[in-house]
Amino acid sequence: MTDRYTHREIEAGRKLFGGDWQFLAAAGSAASMPPMRGVEIAFAGRSNVGKSSLVNAITNRKALARTSRTPGRTQELIFFNAGSELHIVDMPGYGYAAAAKSKVSAWTDTITAYLRGRANLARVYVLIDARHGLKDTDEPMFKELSASAVSHQVVLTKCDAIKTSELEARIAEVEAALAKKPGAFPGILATSSHEGTGMDELRAAIARLLDERKR
Repeated sequence: MTDRYTHREIEAGRKLFGGDWQFLAAAGSAASMPPMRGVEIAFAGRSNVGKSSLVNAITNRKALARTSRTPGRTQELIFFNAGSELHIVDMPGYGYAAAAKSKVSAWTDTITAYLRGRANLARVYVLIDARHGLKDTDEPMFKELSASAVSHQVVLTKCDAIKTSELEARIAEVEAALAKKPGAFPGILATSSHEGTGMDELRAAIARLLDERKR
């Protein structure tokens, strides 16, 4: 999928994520969120979809974001920065059935406050497991993104776990479903954090987004 992006955009993406990425802050409520600075992009998705692994892969860091085999481990908004205008936010995973209702409610309130209150949030990348595609548990997130008027785009994760023919079918399936959802940015980004597949394209997409915001 590199034909979507120019060589300049690929290189801009690599430079953008080539810095020394570090943990900046963790916020479990609207009151504890750090001041708005620069431009933020956020990664959202079901629990165990691979958000932390993707953050580590895109920043070329093995343990920047904490990964776990236990779903629902990320319970706060986690902010990262590398000394540039770009900030990355790892959002709490949703759809974890074993979580207490009170905890799920608190996560939901924090996510809603974040999406509706961050004027510097440029886009949310919604991660979808390529093995399973869209699920009912994804629907509330898409509805909230639409209600909050936040630009969002789908990133397929764990694409190395299925055959090429299955991946092509999955992409077509997700694209057809997104065509019915208002506000979804067109184009599916297919990635594998394990193999590094699609990371150049994702970085380039983010570099293009930042460039467009400057115009």
